[in-house]
Amino acid sequence: MPLLAADIGNSHTQLGLVQDGEVSAHWRVGTEERRTADEWSVLLRGLLGRDAAAVDGVSVCSTVPSVLHQWRDMLARHFAQLPSLVVEPGVRTGVPVLMDNPREVGSDRIINALAAAELHGGPAIVVDFGGTATTFDVVSARGQYVGGAIAPGIEISLEALGRRGAQLRMVELARPRTVIAKNTVEALQSGMVFGVAAQVEGIVARMTAELGVDPGEVRVIATGHLAPLVIEECSAFTDHSPWLTLQGLELVFRRNKRE
Repeated sequence: MPLLAADIGNSHTQLGLVQDGEVSAHWRVGTEERRTADEWSVLLRGLLGRDAAAVDGVSVCSTVPSVLHQWRDMLARHFAQLPSLVVEPGVRTGVPVLMDNPREVGSDRIINALAAAELHGGPAIVVDFGGTATTFDVVSARGQYVGGAIAPGIEISLEALGRRGAQLRMVELARPRTVIAKNTVEALQSGMVFGVAAQVEGIVARMTAELGVDPGEVRVIATGHLAPLVIEECSAFTDHSPWLTLQGLELVFRRNKRE
């Protein structure tokens, strides 16, 4: 039976039905901090439809404490019959976190590291393209989370330009015709798409050098809903795994259920 996996991010919440690593259905909704537990319940039941009866558990990770509070309330009152797991410090993921303060690392990043190690093998670098942030997470050959980097996300960068630039405006996130743009709209698109691609190539190269391994030995995995915008323009990637976080949520749920 499938598991309902939920990755609650700052901008969007990714939901999916996952069974044995396969995502049979998926949805992306806005992360509204004012949405109540009852409203989340109505939303979930509407999305699941007939599949609601088939779900055998819920696995959640979140970077938004206020929304996670509503999810806890919702799970306790509306889905009490289902086993659930909220990934947070203290939950067994099987991933050693080699950070100065392991508790400050976002649960979604640990989940990505787990999925990368289990599904792709290490050493690996996971690049997660979220709207608010683009995160880089490094997994050793032993499956350890060794650190990473955080950069402003594509959507938030474009929004900041549109708000702060007197002669700039919001534009569609799309690949422009050329790198050397002939108008302001395509100039913004060029800076976003090709700029982020170059950023990824540069950071991945530096991380690979710090790991002390040859570039061909590192799996570089793109994930996140904005990855398709960049992946064709970036030579660094070896894999595109759009449901990596949802797959990781299933892995940690099954692991804790067995234990």
